[in-house]
Amino acid sequence: MTKSIGVLIFLAVAYLGYLVFQQWQKAEFEHDNARKLAAATVFTPESLPGMPYQLDPSLRAAREKGPVTFRAWFNTYERQLADPRKAWIELDLCVALARENPAEAKRIFAGVKGRVPPASPVWPKMKELEKTFE
Repeated sequence: MTKSIGVLIFLAVAYLGYLVFQQWQKAEFEHDNARKLAAATVFTPESLPGMPYQLDPSLRAAREKGPVTFRAWFNTYERQLADPRKAWIELDLCVALARENPAEAKRIFAGVKGRVPPASPVWPKMKELEKTFE
């Protein structure tokens, strides 16, 4: 009887230790995610990697000329772009197309949302636009 009580106490202490360990891991994971999110928000869109610097002037000019020109520019240079800069440009394109072609804007947004991970510097902008395009 005494041995069975000792075994039960040992099992109870081991189970409680396991629960504390789980809570510790959860808190550590949340802390790491918060730190990554904070680090990802300190940047400028122009500093994001994924686009050759030679395309910057043509991108600015296409944005200024309107959504149709911006869409044509994106279609032309899409293969030269990579994430995260490509995702940022696509989100800008969504905003530009929102009035003239909302279905196309939603389609582009869904594509960006499907491939952007939470650790990406584009994530906060995507979450900000999520209510608009869903």
